[in-house]
Amino acid sequence: MTPSDASHNRWSDLDRPPLNVPALRRGLLRPDGLWSTLDVVDTTGSTNSDLAGRAAGLTEGAVLVAEEQTAGRGRLDRTWTAPARSGLFFSVYLTPGAVPVQRWGWLPLLTGVAVAAGLAKSAGVDTALKWPNDILVTIEGEERKTGGILAERAGDGVVIGIGLNVSLRADELPAPAAASLALAGAVSTDRETLLRGVLRSLEQWYGKWRAADGDAAASGLQEAYVAGCATLGRTVRAQLPGDRTLTGEAVAIDGDGRLVLSTGDGLQEPVSAGDIVHLRGAGGGLT
Repeated sequence: MTPSDASHNRWSDLDRPPLNVPALRRGLLRPDGLWSTLDVVDTTGSTNSDLAGRAAGLTEGAVLVAEEQTAGRGRLDRTWTAPARSGLFFSVYLTPGAVPVQRWGWLPLLTGVAVAAGLAKSAGVDTALKWPNDILVTIEGEERKTGGILAERAGDGVVIGIGLNVSLRADELPAPAAASLALAGAVSTDRETLLRGVLRSLEQWYGKWRAADGDAAASGLQEAYVAGCATLGRTVRAQLPGDRTLTGEAVAIDGDGRLVLSTGDGLQEPVSAGDIVHLRGAGGGLT
């Protein structure tokens, strides 16, 4: 496709209108609220990289949304791409301040809980969380990934990126195990409705967590994550840093947000980082 063709077809997909930035700002930016700025760009490599690069000059609550992301990143630097305006690709900048830094590891899990709660209200879709940062939906009995979260330290705070497949059709999915909210039967795929729902939910959960000085138990975060986590109760394989692999039953999320595996030798081992593969359990199959 030539550049002129691209511009000619820019608005040709009527199911995927551009975001209404003034309306989003009116709905989300309040003097007493968390969200301080909201910008939408037509295309960028990665909203996380963009915000992280400007972290020194940002105020807490900056939101950057891209209509199209050409070099979006997941965990382990996997790429995340999708057709323009087919999903929500955005990052936020948070500065937890007085919350002890050792508790900041809960932020991606908090974001997962907030996304799940926000989508339940705004999209009418039941989602589950795969530790540590995938958003799953169930289609015809199979768990499939419709979103992901990536948190990175930047400046005095954390940039949290969220990618959600919203209107992707089956022939547009990047992988067989992927899904979209539309394919999961969402009652709404209006991206403005979904973005408002997710950001309002994130503001509420972040406020609770900060008010509890980052204590995941006291804020209700740990309980909420456990309730929505599809990894618990499953046999999983954890691919750990240093090419180490650990297989066991996922039995708990501990106070530091780590996944606790019960291994065959009766030991329990917490995993703080790694790629998790669901081997057996609820729903069956590999995810």
